[in-house]
Amino acid sequence: MPPVSRSASQPELTALFASVQQHFLDVIVPLWQGPGWNADMALPYEALDAEHQPLQPQRYRAMACARQLYLFSSLIGQVPAAEERAAALFRSLQQYFHDAEHGGWFYSVDPQGAPLDQRKDLYTHAFILFACAHYWDKVREPRVESVLNAALEVVAQRFATGDGLYEASLDRDWSSLKSGPLQNPLMHLAEAFLATLSVREDVAVQGALIELCTALQQRFIDPQHGVLMEQPLEAVDNWFEPGHQFEWYFLLESSPLLRGSALHSSLERAFAFTEQRGVDPQTGAVRAMLKPGGPTKDATQRIWAQAEYLRALTLRPDSEDAVLRQLRALQQRFLHSGGWYECRDQNGDVSRQDMPSTTPYHLATCYRSLVDYLG
Repeated sequence: MPPVSRSASQPELTALFASVQQHFLDVIVPLWQGPGWNADMALPYEALDAEHQPLQPQRYRAMACARQLYLFSSLIGQVPAAEERAAALFRSLQQYFHDAEHGGWFYSVDPQGAPLDQRKDLYTHAFILFACAHYWDKVREPRVESVLNAALEVVAQRFATGDGLYEASLDRDWSSLKSGPLQNPLMHLAEAFLATLSVREDVAVQGALIELCTALQQRFIDPQHGVLMEQPLEAVDNWFEPGHQFEWYFLLESSPLLRGSALHSSLERAFAFTEQRGVDPQTGAVRAMLKPGGPTKDATQRIWAQAEYLRALTLRPDSEDAVLRQLRALQQRFLHSGGWYECRDQNGDVSRQDMPSTTPYHLATCYRSLVDYLG
């Protein structure tokens, strides 16, 4: 990993990050300990409005439960009752979402906790795997590792297509929905594999991760610019997302196993192009979607993409000025005294007032990287 520079701006960066991190612990995390928590069901509400009231529940997703499991696992030892909350989330994941008949986990349940969307979704399973790896690392309980192993088995036996890639979605009984592979679930599967390897040696997972990245290089990388497309290259009306480019860059650059791979080289080569076309030079805002070659497809600015760009910058050489600039942009444009703004439109106006339960995961992983960067 290239060395990062340190300059006279480090005291300012350190102070700014201390403020942002305190906001996370004092404002954002308590939202999900209090008003965002449905104590009767032991599940997080999907979202809170600007006044911290839960939006009327239409569903609860396993993925949202898993992201909150990661969040509170990461806070064990830092935040009072984090371990108890993580334990409750782990129990709810199994109680509501596990499919006892066919195996795997449902996508969602209804407001009463009955199965709603019963399809098997790779994105969901990747987050269950990711969360359980982190949770098991903190508690080392056999039942957590057994769920981790079950998730790995389901991914390998049900979703794998035999060419290194994985189906994005299958029916409840694992029959085909002809979804094919999609970038975003595959990225989070790679993230989950890396999380697993960070807590234990696992030859099968290591092999699957390498095969996945090799297949992505062949099937998803635009040969002209090196960006990773959202759909396989042969798909019609394809696009790429700067936030996902930066997210992938971080995963590949931070992994000794993947750094130097063909996929890493592509994302390294594409970084400047992604910045040039996908980041507003005046505001630092990250655009949502770009067409092949770089024209904007969707100029929405989302907080998760801002966090992923900032996280990626912590691994770039000579990056301190850029890290400071982007941390300032994140704080000034997206954080506020009551929480955060999820989205701004192409003009910079707030376009979404609610705060989803899934967003703190992105902030937590970003801030963890800033801790390492400043350490």
